[in-house]
Amino acid sequence: MSEIVIDVQELYSHSSQAKLSDVPKYEAKCLQLAGQGTDIVLTGAGPIWLYLRLAHALHGLARSLSYESPVTGRVEIFNHNPY
Repeated sequence: MSEIVIDVQELYSHSSQAKLSDVPKYEAKCLQLAGQGTDIVLTGAGPIWLYLRLAHALHGLARSLSYESPVTGRVEIFNHNPY
């Protein structure tokens, strides 16, 4: 199964910055893109609080979740693949 890359900044591209009041919209869009049982990579510019909310929303649905940036490279957040 291939991984799904979600650019966090694209979740709020209609605005110059992410807004707390729009978190349910960001989470819904992220979950729609992610599906279930997939390997997800979150990337792109975004506030830490939004990354944390998205990670929380994806836990239990995604097989694995990673964060990737040019500075850190790929960092595994969780992996529930039993193999």
